[in-house]
Amino acid sequence: MIYNYITESVSHNRKLLALLIDPDKCPPQRVELLAKLLKQYPPHLLMVGGSLISTPIAPLVDYLKESLKQPVILYPGNPAHLCANADALLFLSMISGRNAELLIGHHIVAAPFIKQHNIEAIATGYMLIDGGSPTSVEYISQTRPIPAEKPSIAVATALAGELLGLKMIYMDAGSGAKNCINPTTINLVRQSITVPLMIGGGIVSTQQLSDAYQAGADIVVVGNLFEKDPALISSFLATAESHKKGR
Repeated sequence: MIYNYITESVSHNRKLLALLIDPDKCPPQRVELLAKLLKQYPPHLLMVGGSLISTPIAPLVDYLKESLKQPVILYPGNPAHLCANADALLFLSMISGRNAELLIGHHIVAAPFIKQHNIEAIATGYMLIDGGSPTSVEYISQTRPIPAEKPSIAVATALAGELLGLKMIYMDAGSGAKNCINPTTINLVRQSITVPLMIGGGIVSTQQLSDAYQAGADIVVVGNLFEKDPALISSFLATAESHKKGR
């Protein structure tokens, strides 16, 4: 179970790096090159998805599972992105917004498929945080991000998500965000909840990655950066390793 792996890692203070692959941004030739690199530097978690996808997802999931011998987690923008060959998915409820479809509507549509194909569903509270520029997820979701300078709203939202029974909180500035989430906000949210905390969006350097881990992130998601320079994954994995307990 992938969630058990996450919680065990958190209990041992092991920081995790998740790689998010957008099918639309990884044509077959690029995926082959990326797979060769990932065999040498496997991420702790391998995710596939995005806010807006026009490329079939199932073939990419099959290729990654066969090439890397690693479970694949879906990051679905809507129920059309589901595929039966995924090992797990982030069952995202967008708790930062007020779009009913993203709070529960899409979940009702997706639930029978998930149950039928025995896909591990990780109930995750998704929080969009202002990253300084408009993002695809903001436009597609038709929701406003939580203001970056209002950490108290982020804290209250994350706490509400945990009290509702969600198993993980994912704070995201969005793909290609101008700014990553402020470490102070990460730290305040980390202190308020006990479930695993995932952070994504705008992290483009090992220093920013280190700051996120130091502030309390258990998992950091990167994608857009590695699409531009896949070789950076080795230095990012080394940074995650350096934040193990006792280092």
